[in-house]
Amino acid sequence: MLTKDEELKKLLTETKSIAVVGASPKPWRDSGAIAEFLYKKGYKIFPVNPQYQEVLGMKCYPDLKSIPEKIDMVDIFRNPNEVGPVIDEAITIGAKSIWMQLGVVNENAALTAERAGLSVVMDRCISVEHHALMH
Repeated sequence: MLTKDEELKKLLTETKSIAVVGASPKPWRDSGAIAEFLYKKGYKIFPVNPQYQEVLGMKCYPDLKSIPEKIDMVDIFRNPNEVGPVIDEAITIGAKSIWMQLGVVNENAALTAERAGLSVVMDRCISVEHHALMH
């Protein structure tokens, strides 16, 4: 589990593409606002949500397997009980890291990801960490 500032900064620096699982076009949802923030910071963003065709003017994918490009990070905005299958899919597609947003805590899923060689951040907001570390 990555927790130290220097580990998080390295992860944010090395990451180029991010799949945002649970992305929403609803302006009051953090998942859409943070996806937009990350896009504006220069990351290649892939919204993932089977309920939408498009989020923030970008094609929205129904699942991680549908994304036609290599993904560095999977940023998860889901109920903690629904994280397991997302982790399994992230492992299958060869993602390098998992970021579980603030309030998303699933120790078993995190352990599964770490055992598969993925870097894991849990219960932290990627936007808050980016503001704090990337100046």
